[in-house]
Amino acid sequence: MSGRKTQNKVENSAPFLKLLLLVILILASISLVTKVKEFYKNSGAFAILVSPRVIKPGEIVHVLVAAEDSWEGAILRIKGPSDFLASTKMRRGGGPPFWWSADFKIPELGAYTISLMKQGKSLVSKQLTVPSPEILRGRAKAVWETEREWTRATDNLYSAWIDALFHDADERSSWKSLDEITQDPQRNILYNHLGLSEDDKSGKNSIEMRPDCADNPYFLRAYFAWKLRLPFGFHECTRGSLRRAPECERWISNISGPGKASKTQGFQRFLRYLMNAIHSGHARTLLEDENSDYYPLPLNRRSLRPGVVFADPYGHTLVIVRWIPQTADNHGELLAIDAQPDGTVGIKRFWRGNFIFATKDVIGAPGFKAFRPIIQENGKLRPLKNDEIARSKDYANFSLQQKNMDADDFYHTIERLINPRLLDPANAFYDLFKAFHEQLLVRFQSVANGEDYRKSHPGTIIPMPNGAAIFQTTGLWEDYATPNRDMRLLIAMDVLLGFPEKVIKSPGDFKLPKGKSPEAIKKELEELLIKCAREMAITYIRSNGTKKPLTLEEILKRREAFEIAYNPNDCIEVRWGAPDGSEELSTCSRRAPLFQQERMNSMRHWFRKRLHPVE
Repeated sequence: MSGRKTQNKVENSAPFLKLLLLVILILASISLVTKVKEFYKNSGAFAILVSPRVIKPGEIVHVLVAAEDSWEGAILRIKGPSDFLASTKMRRGGGPPFWWSADFKIPELGAYTISLMKQGKSLVSKQLTVPSPEILRGRAKAVWETEREWTRATDNLYSAWIDALFHDADERSSWKSLDEITQDPQRNILYNHLGLSEDDKSGKNSIEMRPDCADNPYFLRAYFAWKLRLPFGFHECTRGSLRRAPECERWISNISGPGKASKTQGFQRFLRYLMNAIHSGHARTLLEDENSDYYPLPLNRRSLRPGVVFADPYGHTLVIVRWIPQTADNHGELLAIDAQPDGTVGIKRFWRGNFIFATKDVIGAPGFKAFRPIIQENGKLRPLKNDEIARSKDYANFSLQQKNMDADDFYHTIERLINPRLLDPANAFYDLFKAFHEQLLVRFQSVANGEDYRKSHPGTIIPMPNGAAIFQTTGLWEDYATPNRDMRLLIAMDVLLGFPEKVIKSPGDFKLPKGKSPEAIKKELEELLIKCAREMAITYIRSNGTKKPLTLEEILKRREAFEIAYNPNDCIEVRWGAPDGSEELSTCSRRAPLFQQERMNSMRHWFRKRLHPVE
């Protein structure tokens, strides 16, 4: 009898136990969701940037969200005191970091919630109060006051901001200066972020930025840090030599640097000081050198983000701005920007003609590098050391993978990141031709700039340095001569002409057609080379004002002439390799002085070997 009562009691309590279990599961689920959301907020997986800094009713707010994960289908929303706001200019990109941006008009005073939402649920959010109580602070002891710190979250925003800045650009895109880009409100999410009219084209407070290639990464980083009140600093470094790599000593920051006690004017003075201090040696310090501005990265997709710097072994520097993923129909691309001595900024795609990598007989160490995160410690700023970066939960990406790396291994690694699926050799070859053609168009503008200067300064002879200084000097020679560009052009020619043989030697790198012999594939590629070289062309203006078209076939045949075609004192026909005794050369109106011609011939072996001198 008692057993039956016990059984009945258990049966009667079963619904209660089920209900209790359900409540426990619900509470656990809520707790888990809360923890997950809190993890994403605190781990750096999400970061939200709102611009301008001070928000007023009736103004447009720019919102940028950056994340480590793609969150397909997520959208940006703002909920105001009354309802959700309509958005404009919605964009999405990156990966990683992935980012979302949108503009919203703030209609009234009150509390607002910015959310990245998916399927009606908030992934991350940020609260705003309008009008914003924030006031731009400044002090006489700093160029700008440090209010935030560099973490994975802020570095993600930096990468996303750069990606968004160049989101629709391709390798045909170029600008007269870096400030032409930052002064474009359609591109720059941080346009006038500080409310000082700092990006107005004609304003008296407008920031001017005309860096060369070494300065360009620093200008981008400093501009972003200034806007968001992040720490920024740089070392004073030597240029280095073949016997001794560049080394850095004194460190200067936004707290210790010049340009204090003012806002835009102080930052402008800081940039001028920065421009005078930075040179090609800064990016070529040894990979293991801790007393440097950059640290080396592993060659993987998560590390090579927009904002990462590529330093080549001969002094040129580029900044990654965007990855274009490979699709079933199109090749992938890795795009970067570089700046020229005259201040122009242009997009370059990754290939051997633009990104030169070598580790033997060079000054310092080339490769992909990132700015060292800067922390505030005991009221002072300092960059993180190598082991601190390696152990950091935010970064953990210090790597010596590129140290003494073979060039073929380097290019193979990056090319497979850009195009994970094997490429059809014919399509890959055609793509190389397009890249080469774009490289020629950039050279066309550089040569034209030199020609314009000579026409506006008749009789002026631009001084020519001697020895390795032709690649490294400053002044008019750096502005208008093209030895570095022509060295890259010659390397690009070698890549094109050697491509059919490369496919046969490395068949595993390509998706080869079935049933064809290697000899048949090579013959088809050689025929494609002739076809593309005859179809693609550039046109330059001769000294007498007439147009001269040049096919790529003609240019490839002039390889030897391009070994001594970099001197702006020569006429434009010589600059484009016109053969001796040709009708094309008959319109040449000037030549470089004889001693300069002799000097170029004495240094010609560097170009023939495709090897920059190191002294």
